[in-house]
Amino acid sequence: MILLILFGEFFKIGLFAVGGGLATLPFLYQLADRYDWLDYETIADMIAISESTPGAIGVNMATYAGFQAAGIAGAVIATLGLITPSIIVILIVARILTAFKDSPVTASVFQGLRPAATGLIAAAGFGVIRLSLYNGPGPRWYDWIRWPELALFVLLFLLIYKFKKHPVWYILAAGAAGIVLGL
Repeated sequence: MILLILFGEFFKIGLFAVGGGLATLPFLYQLADRYDWLDYETIADMIAISESTPGAIGVNMATYAGFQAAGIAGAVIATLGLITPSIIVILIVARILTAFKDSPVTASVFQGLRPAATGLIAAAGFGVIRLSLYNGPGPRWYDWIRWPELALFVLLFLLIYKFKKHPVWYILAAGAAGIVLGL
């Protein structure tokens, strides 16, 4: 039964998470609210692992979540569930685009999809920021923030923005900082 649930849930995620792997995060948070085999902390760990390993983040996250829920079979089924809608949609879109590539309606559809994908990715990004940098209400307002993590976030953000080096360097630097600071 768990394998059917995994396939169905990740099929829905794959079908509606327009915009790539980070757009799957709002759907994963909903899964965490419904099932005990996934929680917000695990999602944060999955993001860190998925961003530091080769492959698409959504596929990596589906594989990890499926493995957590049902071992190797769960990993395979969740991954297949996630990618199946993409294969179907791409085949359909390829046929349509070939027939209507110069249509203003087609251009309008893509013009509408871009902001939708951007909104999903932004919402996911804010969710990750909240999970990584926010402690929750405390006795004083400044207790709400995880200050060392915030400093590391700002530093890495500025370094990435200014120097645009390969992401592996920033991941290694963040890992080293986490070890040194005991984050």
